[in-house]
Amino acid sequence: MQGERLILETDRAGNLKQVPKLPPNKQVEAIFLIIADATEAPFKRRVPHPDIAGKIQILANIVDSVPDTDWELPQ
Repeated sequence: MQGERLILETDRAGNLKQVPKLPPNKQVEAIFLIIADATEAPFKRRVPHPDIAGKIQILANIVDSVPDTDWELPQ
């Protein structure tokens, strides 16, 4: 048995946009997993490495060290 990963796209009606080329005279088993929308990036919370967590002291204003656009604050 040989595995091959294919990502297929459908139109608004649920029909395949392109039918993949399959080997002749073979049986093919398919398992369909629906991929979540790629446009929505899941929010990933950043955490410090366990070796430094709780050991850092902030001695100055860190807000001025990065542009306001990088903080993703509501306007």
